[in-house]
Amino acid sequence: MLIAPDFCHHPAFEVRVPKRQTTPFVFNSPHSGRHYPRRFLDMTRLDALAVRRSEDFFVDELFHGATELGAPMLLAHFPRAYLDVNREPYELDPRMFSDRLPSFTNRQSIRVAGGLGTVPRVVSEGQHIYARRIGFEEARQRIEGIYKPYHSTLRGLLAQTHRQFGQAGLVDCHSMPASIRIGAEGVRPDFVVGDRFGTSASAGITEAAINILRAMGYMVAANKPYAGGFITEHYGRPAKGLHAVQIEINRGLYVDEQTLQRKPGFDALREDLFQFMATLVDLPQSAFADYSIAAE
Repeated sequence: MLIAPDFCHHPAFEVRVPKRQTTPFVFNSPHSGRHYPRRFLDMTRLDALAVRRSEDFFVDELFHGATELGAPMLLAHFPRAYLDVNREPYELDPRMFSDRLPSFTNRQSIRVAGGLGTVPRVVSEGQHIYARRIGFEEARQRIEGIYKPYHSTLRGLLAQTHRQFGQAGLVDCHSMPASIRIGAEGVRPDFVVGDRFGTSASAGITEAAINILRAMGYMVAANKPYAGGFITEHYGRPAKGLHAVQIEINRGLYVDEQTLQRKPGFDALREDLFQFMATLVDLPQSAFADYSIAAE
């Protein structure tokens, strides 16, 4: 098996569980993985810093306090440049493969056009990852061996949470480039909260997330420019008691994107996010019930 050596000494992903789950929320960090298998690095044309440009730098650390608050957290150790679980299972760019892709693959999505499929062709700055084309079998093994078990684990966490509490709220944790600007005035948001324009979570949960962060003094945008990816869209079913929101953190708040060194404000942001989570996970049952926007 091609990918067998990649995670034989290091888990591809991890579930951090509280001593006792006391909240219907589940946290997920799918893009903060930073274990780069030697075999993968040998396949790339990028140096050790450039290949990391697609990471959601240290987001798993920023949300580390979730388990202390009684919520489980799933996090990837595999890097996004290796495999992106915030895509469809087989969303692949034919330009990066040496053989013909099977007919069941999605080769025409906007994300594929940008080179950011399930197995990405480029890192986030548009630099090509691979020194030469790879075979489809390489992608298939990553998807079958890691992508599908990851999603199976996430589904299991949400199903168990739903059984225990009667509803489940997924918080999908990400970061965005410091260069992001919104509106005619080019305002830089500190956070973007996405709920697929009201279709993936109750209005009560989305509004609470926004208001908690704004009360801390942060500039918060809703759904623009990030409304949520495959995970938010796929798992958010408010009418069935399954809610999903995506949280994007501006990297300029906590990391130097050129050196990947934490900024002095890193610890303060982590403390703020702990308070954010503490308030969010203590929302009343009524916050889950308001899905009128999603139902329209």
